[in-house]
Amino acid sequence: MGSFQELKNIQIIILGLCISAATIFSTIILSKGFMQMKKFSNEIITVTGSAEKNIVSDKIVWNSSFSRRSQAMTEAFDSLKADLKKVKDYLVSKGIKENEITVSQVSTAVLYRKNEEGYDTNDIEGYLLTQGVEVSSFDVKKIDTVAREATELIDQGVQFISGVPEYFYTKLSQLKHEMLAQATKDAKLRAENMASSTGNSIGFMRSARMGTFQITPINSYDVSWYGNNDTSSYEKKVMAVVHAAFAIKE
Repeated sequence: MGSFQELKNIQIIILGLCISAATIFSTIILSKGFMQMKKFSNEIITVTGSAEKNIVSDKIVWNSSFSRRSQAMTEAFDSLKADLKKVKDYLVSKGIKENEITVSQVSTAVLYRKNEEGYDTNDIEGYLLTQGVEVSSFDVKKIDTVAREATELIDQGVQFISGVPEYFYTKLSQLKHEMLAQATKDAKLRAENMASSTGNSIGFMRSARMGTFQITPINSYDVSWYGNNDTSSYEKKVMAVVHAAFAIKE
């Protein structure tokens, strides 16, 4: 009975030693793995890549307006209607298609007689009627020229106001994909140059984030944190930015 108890005690001691050894061994493995993981997560290089391209607008939107003022609303409306015909005839004569012209509804403003202090009274002095015309076309050059010459309508008695055209690039979505790929390649090249200067090389890309997309006049270097989308210039410059992180290999 005593020998059996001694054997049992020896087995318990051996089991305890095995558990202790396993715990120590596991701790060493886990610590080594943790240090490797920490090293892997810390040894990265973060860079910013960019790509630029000059583009030419392929769509133009031009807004203009004309107005008539009269003491009688019907008289002002009749005059405005005649002016609309002159405006449309003029645009068509310049080669603009009917389906490129959009005429807005008539806007009416009541004009009140002013008192000696310059404030409006309740007496109606007349009416001001205004109508807008929008031209949207892919023939950018032609519309741009017409917009500059349209003040010729003033010689026909039309109170015409020509707005500044807006210029757009309709293939922007496709261009963004191409430029983001170029910006990513630029980021990788920068990371490789930085790593090689210290005798290292880069591994897998760890993360990538698209930056703001800048569309500016061709000679402009303005940037903003929310991005630019210039519509004032015919020729534009597009810039894409990518922030990327790469693993470093020794």
